[in-house]
Amino acid sequence: QVQLLESGGGLVQAGGSLRLSCAASGDTFTSYAMGWFRQAPGKEREFVASISWYGGSTYYGASVKGRFTISRDNAKNTLYLQMNNVKPEDTAVYYCTAGRVVYSESKSAYDYWGQGTQVTVSS
Repeated sequence: QVQLLESGGGLVQAGGSLRLSCAASGDTFTSYAMGWFRQAPGKEREFVASISWYGGSTYYGASVKGRFTISRDNAKNTLYLQMNNVKPEDTAVYYCTAGRVVYSESKSAYDYWGQGTQVTVSS
């Protein structure tokens, strides 16, 4: 019903910046909270950030607080993740997600997922 497509990943130097985007399509009349997870090789999928439908509430994982900013543009059906001062440990596949929960660090709480976009941070 809802399709998500991430973009903006790539190779960046440590300390640099990158902005990821997630375009939503399908049922645009249904409101969802949205968020980002990431998964590095050999590790579990990790919560990065989430945002409520109107953007009034945002949540961040401890490892990215103060460096990443989540936002959304509902008119464009697009979610963003601004990544500043990136570190090598930020290297992962980043996944866009949508669901009815406002905040959860459990991936099982979300209903829809994108295919992911690779972010690689070089040292």
